[in-house]
Amino acid sequence: MRYRHLGNSGVQISVIGVGCNRIGRTVDLSGAKAIVHRALDEGINFFDTADIYGATPGASEALLSEAFAGLWDRIVVATKVRSKMGEGVNDLGASRYHIMSGVEASLRRLKSDHIDLYYIHEWDAHTPIQETLRALHDLVTSGKVRYIGASNFAAWQLARSNDLAEMRGWNQFVVSQEEYHMFERNLEREVIPYARYAKLGIVPYFPLAGGFLTGKYQRGDAISPTRVNYVKPYLTERNFEILDRLHDFTARRERTVGELAIAWLLHEPQVCSVISGATNADQISANAKASDWTLSAEEAKEVRAILEA
Repeated sequence: MRYRHLGNSGVQISVIGVGCNRIGRTVDLSGAKAIVHRALDEGINFFDTADIYGATPGASEALLSEAFAGLWDRIVVATKVRSKMGEGVNDLGASRYHIMSGVEASLRRLKSDHIDLYYIHEWDAHTPIQETLRALHDLVTSGKVRYIGASNFAAWQLARSNDLAEMRGWNQFVVSQEEYHMFERNLEREVIPYARYAKLGIVPYFPLAGGFLTGKYQRGDAISPTRVNYVKPYLTERNFEILDRLHDFTARRERTVGELAIAWLLHEPQVCSVISGATNADQISANAKASDWTLSAEEAKEVRAILEA
C-alpha cells in the first residue's frame, strides 16, 4: 500500500480509502468488522463515513465504533456534518449551532474523544461561511477535531473559504472530497487547478461510476430501481464503446478496468486517497490491488486519448 499526505497536512493516509456508506444499511456489524480488519491487513488506514450514512442517520458511525474498538491508534477516520439529522428546524446545515451539536453526536456514536477529519458535507447557502469556518476552527483548537475538509464544494467556494480562514488566522480546509471518475471530469476545469495552486488535497468518491467501470452493467441490462439514478446516465453507447477500449487497454496488461479507474485517479498528484465503498472484505482486497499500479506518462496519455475520443 502506498501513502500520501492528507492535503498539505503532515498526516499520511493510504491511497485507497474505505467508503462506509453501506455500513449500517446493507452491511451489519460482522460485515463491518470483516471489512475493517481486511482493510488493515491490506495496509489501508483511511475510513470515510458521515453522520447521515446508514439505514437511519448515525447508523454507520454507531456500527463503526464497534468495528474500530482497540484500533484507533492505527486508523484515520473521517466523518461529515451538514445533512438533515432530525425534524427540528436546526437539525441540518452548516450553522455553528448544528456543527457543535453534530460533532458531539458523532463523537458519542463513534465512542471517541476526537474525529481525525471533519468535513462540511455540502456548501450551505443559508449560513455565512464565516460562521461555519469559525465553528470548525474552534473544534480544532479544542482537540475534538484534528483536520477539516470540504465536500462537494465548487472552486470559488473553496477559494473563498480558505482565503477567509487565512486572513482570520483560522484553520483551513486541507482536502476537498468530490465526485471524480473517468466519466465525471468536471473537477479538471477549476477545482483541480485551484487545488494545485493552494496545495489542497482531493479525495475522489464514486471512482467506479457506480460499478459501470467494473463491467457490472452490459448493453441492454435492466437496472435495479435502487441504482437507476446512479448509473443510468452512464449507460450510453458512446460510454460502452469507451469501456470496450479500456478493457482492451487493461487486458494487454493483465489488469482490470476497475484497477485502471483507481490508478488513473491516483496519477493526479493532488489526489491523496480514492474512496471506494465495499459491502464485503473481498472487495477491499480488489480495490487495494490498484494501489500498486503507477501509470507511466505514456499510459496516462493513452487513457486520456481513449476517454476524449
